[in-house]
Amino acid sequence: MSLTRVRVDAGGDRSAARALILVLCCLTLAGCGLVAAPCRVGSAALKIVPVAGQVAAAPTDACADAIDPTPTKS
Repeated sequence: MSLTRVRVDAGGDRSAARALILVLCCLTLAGCGLVAAPCRVGSAALKIVPVAGQVAAAPTDACADAIDPTPTKS
């Protein structure tokens, strides 16, 4: 008895699924949060640096807060 392999080309399905996931991720990041994300990621990376990290991250924090202000707790 010989078993044959059937190759299924799922390339189209994978790209459609990736596009759907990308769209869903973009929709969950509401408003300007998506635009402010690079500033916030850069700020977080700078804060890792000992001693000068907080000072170096201050401008990127200000940039992110100007684009998408974080809600204040009252």
